[in-house]
Amino acid sequence: MDSKRQFREKVKSQLDSLSFPMYQDLSFQVACQLYKDKAWKEAKTIGITVSRQPEVDTFQIIRKAWEEGKVVAIPKCLPEKKELVFRSLNRFSQLEMVYSGLYEPIPAETAEVPVGKIDLMIVPGLAFTPSGYRLGFGGGYYDRLLANYAGESISLAFQLQVFPELPIEMHDIPVARVITEEGQVPGENGA
Repeated sequence: MDSKRQFREKVKSQLDSLSFPMYQDLSFQVACQLYKDKAWKEAKTIGITVSRQPEVDTFQIIRKAWEEGKVVAIPKCLPEKKELVFRSLNRFSQLEMVYSGLYEPIPAETAEVPVGKIDLMIVPGLAFTPSGYRLGFGGGYYDRLLANYAGESISLAFQLQVFPELPIEMHDIPVARVITEEGQVPGENGA
């Protein structure tokens, strides 16, 4: 089996081959599948990252959450502790670009949201298995977070990011479900 680094390169290469119109189309289809999910419908507070291409576009999902009156909690990385702190986002102008081109909430303009108040955590990643294991971007932030998270967890992916198996380590924590443009990926953790 390929190492995590080799897998990341392989998936990034496949994602980079998507045209912008195809990326937008697939992102919209994934979002529509998410909106049908019971966890989305019931969630009052959603934890979600601000995407950057080629991740599934979350800007449209954040807008939809606002339209539905949900609290949107965006993570801010604390690299010295390798932790995430979530802050409420009410408009995109409350974001700033930090290291690696990531957008994070501006602390002076946003309020902290305790992780325990987040009903649905939408967990990013590069590659996924049907059973919810994910290959992230290498920081381990979400594995640490999910180890103590009691709410619902979902990852959004394009079907081309789903693999029968991935290099998994002891500390890797699966999400409950993976949703693609084709719907929920069947897996043993799926509900």
